[in-house]
Amino acid sequence: MILNLDFNSDVPIYTQIKEQIIKSIACGELKINESLPSVRNMAEEIGVNLHTVNKSYNLLKDEGYINIDRRKGAIVNDLPLPKKDFNIEKIKSMLDLLVAESYLLGMSKEDFIDYSSDLFANYGVRDYE
Repeated sequence: MILNLDFNSDVPIYTQIKEQIIKSIACGELKINESLPSVRNMAEEIGVNLHTVNKSYNLLKDEGYINIDRRKGAIVNDLPLPKKDFNIEKIKSMLDLLVAESYLLGMSKEDFIDYSSDLFANYGVRDYE
């Protein structure tokens, strides 16, 4: 697994690791029940403190993307997660801010919807009828 981290970014490294793992799962680069590198190996590979990777893994676990087993390490969970009101509200909140920022940065509604549809397609999401 290749992570592209920006050490000059205002976004914390642990957040960048978490977000890139989520994207890797969504696009199929990481499969269900696949093991992630150990905290120690990941930290050595990308040159960060092991507590940084550990924080990323724990956030992924708390959000349901991975399971952590003492014997097997971090493993991609069965996904997608079941629809829950809490998750829907979290998504609505994130989307609300994203739409507001997109609008203020000059993106049209049509461009936003087209771009969103393209992104969904990149992650293998299909329209279900």
